[in-house]
Amino acid sequence: MRPAFHPQLVNPPFGDPALLVDFPFERRALLFDLGDIRALPPRKLLRISHVFVSHTHMDHFIGFDWLLRISLGRPNALELFGPPGILAQVEAKLSAYTWNLVHNYEGNFTVLVSELQPDGRLARARFACREGFRRQPLPPAWCADGWLASAPGFRVRASVLDHEVPVLGFLLEEPRHVNLWKNRLLEMGLQIGPWLQELKRLVLAEAADDSLVHACWKEQGRPVERSLALADLRPALRIVPGRRIAYVTDVIHHAENVRRIVELARDADELFIEAVFLDEDAGHAARKFHLTARQAGSIARAAGARQVIPFHFSPRYTGRAVELRQELEQSFTGAA
Repeated sequence: MRPAFHPQLVNPPFGDPALLVDFPFERRALLFDLGDIRALPPRKLLRISHVFVSHTHMDHFIGFDWLLRISLGRPNALELFGPPGILAQVEAKLSAYTWNLVHNYEGNFTVLVSELQPDGRLARARFACREGFRRQPLPPAWCADGWLASAPGFRVRASVLDHEVPVLGFLLEEPRHVNLWKNRLLEMGLQIGPWLQELKRLVLAEAADDSLVHACWKEQGRPVERSLALADLRPALRIVPGRRIAYVTDVIHHAENVRRIVELARDADELFIEAVFLDEDAGHAARKFHLTARQAGSIARAAGARQVIPFHFSPRYTGRAVELRQELEQSFTGAA
């Protein structure tokens, strides 16, 4: 099964938090947190359609300006989601610059910001380049069960966590995945090609069996085309549950936080979670409202995550990354 998306931490574990999730077949990407993202080439930054910000401490939000710089003059829109206060903070960043020449840009790059309120309401506003990024309020929306955003092929849920200020943890879920049996397609006289993406789209959209699928490929340099009903192709398809990826950072270890993280990350295929301190410094971690590696591993185990990826190591452990990973792994596997 070829994965629909590829998650990767933008920086090494001692660097700023940022998780890029690339959808190579859809020419889009998602970004979780906006720390230093200069390691990403512009071609990847320009694929980003949605950004999910846990909170606006500098190491999680400083990359907004760089993403804005790369995107100026482009015709695309960026959807940005964050905790209470994010609307005013985006507005403040945008108002810090002078925009008297933006009418010369060909594209009207636009940022659509949604702020998750404690009652589940999404306060929303639009900031468009050609309007000098002046704040334009949008009608509020409601965030049912924490589901912030959805698009064909994915949806994202948020949970409000405690870091002395509200922070958001996120779950990225692929609703379903369409697996193709290549040998069965070949038995039907069909070849692999880009047309399969349209086939997958129809299946995920629950199209009717009589929907036509236009298969096209090249044989010996010549184009070949066939039209088939979706029902005829179903023997070559297998629909399986989609991947689940959780992202959690900057949280204190207490019962309510643990409960919410476990609920959010339940059965995640991959849990990206901060492991800032060693457990020998648990008191310091509590004062800083962060997790230790042991605590992070215990949470991942309780959630039933299949894989745990630690990040956001404190610089006090420079040269000791192996210890942080070992402590987390031992806690995750129950070895300690």
